Amino acid sequence: MRAAGGHGSLTTKRDTRVAVSKGTVLTVKDYEALDFFRGEELVEDPYPYFEALRGQCPVQRERHHDVVMVTGYDEAVQVFNDTDTFSSCTSVTGPFPGFPVPLEGDDVSELIERHRDELPMSDQLPTLDPPVHTAHRGLLMKLITPRRLKENEGAMWQIADGLLDTWLQGDEGEFINGFAAPFTLRVIADLLGVPEEDREEFADALQHGPPGDGGAIGGTGEKSLAHTPLEYLYGRFTTYIEERRRDPRGDVLTGLATATFPDGSTPDVGDAVRVAANLFAAGQETTVRLLGSALRILAENPDLQRLLREERDRVPNFIEETLRTDSPIKGDFRLSRVPTTVGGVDIPAGTTLMVLNGAANRDPRHFDDAQTFDVGRKNARHHMAFGRGIHTCPGAPLARAEARVAIERLLDRTTDIRISERVHGPAGERRYRYIPTYILRGLTHLQLEFTVAAEGEGESR
Repeated sequence: MRAAGGHGSLTTKRDTRVAVSKGTVLTVKDYEALDFFRGEELVEDPYPYFEALRGQCPVQRERHHDVVMVTGYDEAVQVFNDTDTFSSCTSVTGPFPGFPVPLEGDDVSELIERHRDELPMSDQLPTLDPPVHTAHRGLLMKLITPRRLKENEGAMWQIADGLLDTWLQGDEGEFINGFAAPFTLRVIADLLGVPEEDREEFADALQHGPPGDGGAIGGTGEKSLAHTPLEYLYGRFTTYIEERRRDPRGDVLTGLATATFPDGSTPDVGDAVRVAANLFAAGQETTVRLLGSALRILAENPDLQRLLREERDRVPNFIEETLRTDSPIKGDFRLSRVPTTVGGVDIPAGTTLMVLNGAANRDPRHFDDAQTFDVGRKNARHHMAFGRGIHTCPGAPLARAEARVAIERLLDRTTDIRISERVHGPAGERRYRYIPTYILRGLTHLQLEFTVAAEGEGESR
């Protein structure tokens, strides 16, 4: 039994581990027959598939779309860190719709650069390579400085309480769209300085259903490249930036409008808009999924929930272990520029690889008892839920802060949180619906029951 305090010291004899896998085992024949990208059999639980792949080899080519699946931790680190060999141009699309021209020869770098702009999402930060990526990420980092994050966190507590005042009416509520989505939307709107008078419009425009529910990049259905919130965000932030450049006001949006690239040059309005819109859309989506997983785990495990209520210093590591065991991003794609080897496996130039963060996070070579959720795990923060290398999620500190604030306020203002058996079925026979995409991982709905705390009863702040 392992039970660690906030800094890893032994502070309790209570078991801090819970099972997170159904224990399903896939044979080689089973996993070879499954189409990870187009089938829906693996949407609910992809982890047995990841284990079966790694059991054959941590770097394994799947036969349906000729994608090399990287499921090993060390192998994933190698790919993510090697930007000279691997391009991110297809990071969010992978094999769909495919590269515009055949990738032939032992160095396809020139072909990548010539046809990059023909690829979907080619103007987004995750698909950029150095040196363009370096300049655009530098611009983004000026928006989420430690000072701005600290100021933003002060607003998070008020945002959380304002939403909980309504959501905690009665004794049950739908968590994903009832709290998590509006909370993360309002937090990111505050971070980017969206004027208070415009925030309800943002909420109305962007909360038209579960974010990413089948219509986003990476969908298993035919609408995988359908409408996204980016079009709306582009329009709004273009207006903001053009206004602030004409009439600076000393607010956050003015800082965005007047920010310069690391070399001192002024970005085009479109460059600044894309950075802001990408942070807004991507940051909200993934944090919603993190919160959904965290609350499902808490509501399914009353002993763990009780432990966190009594020992709040465990909440940060609980968040890290949630990210490790149920990463909001299943994986990212890379395209090899030149022939190379990963994990001893030959990778020809022009090969599409999917680096599976969710699989690497459960690699038993790096995490002991990797299929078990252990809130006391000492190396939980080694997970790759936020990626690795130059594309490490710049919003990771924001997501961690949002999750901590939301979880602590929910624990403060309730004495018990439970899964609704009416909606999700009894323990052992739960029915959950997950986003049908091969990139994102998360619940679309989570119905919770709760007992509201008497005023001042559960306060930790």
